[in-house]
Amino acid sequence: MRGRLLLLNLLLLAACAAAAWRLNTLHEERLQRQQQFLNERVSPAPVPPLSLPAPQPQLSAATYLPVAQQLLFSKDRNPDVVIEVAAPKPVPPLPRYFGLMNFGDGPRVVLAEPGKPQKSYTVGDRVGEFRLASVEPGGLVFEWEDRAIRASFDELREKGAPPPANQQTAQAPAAAPPPAQAQNVSTVSTIGGSGDSKGPGGEAGAPTRPCQPGDTAPAGTVADGYRKVLTKTPFGASCYWEKLQ
Repeated sequence: MRGRLLLLNLLLLAACAAAAWRLNTLHEERLQRQQQFLNERVSPAPVPPLSLPAPQPQLSAATYLPVAQQLLFSKDRNPDVVIEVAAPKPVPPLPRYFGLMNFGDGPRVVLAEPGKPQKSYTVGDRVGEFRLASVEPGGLVFEWEDRAIRASFDELREKGAPPPANQQTAQAPAAAPPPAQAQNVSTVSTIGGSGDSKGPGGEAGAPTRPCQPGDTAPAGTVADGYRKVLTKTPFGASCYWEKLQ
């Protein structure tokens, strides 16, 4: 047993001596390589020729004009501003005319908007998009979009509809009255004439004058240069005297 321990110790001692020798050898080789590296003379490499880059072109604001005029994400950008003038708004259809009446408080016009029933209007009333500005002897004046639109009764009348009674008598002033009316012409020739009939009321010289209460003269009677007109309206019979031309 003791001999074996002695042999093992000798082996360990030999291993340590071999390791120390190997370390010493490696250390000496490293020192030699270091000294060889330090003693080696290295010739410097030749300096490469210096090549200067080409000079940059001079900057100009005009070269950036496309950037300012065109947006990257919008192909329709254009420096030329196009002003689009809106087309004028078309005039809507005018109201239809169906008659005129005056009960002494001013003329009332029977009109109808397209597709709506008839109604009577006075000056200043609104008829759809229009405002009735005035009533003239030959037609009506409407206001629309700060514009004055004049239209005759013939233009406003419903196409194919017969003209009102007052327009029929105005178009044929020389037509001979019926026998019954001819008899009343002689009866009521002036205001205050004989018989139960009465002449026109209101102010003398006006284009139209209202009928007086109790006036029983038939349509077509002439008195003081006026002809009596009777028309039927949705609101009842309309009675007035119109001045002869």
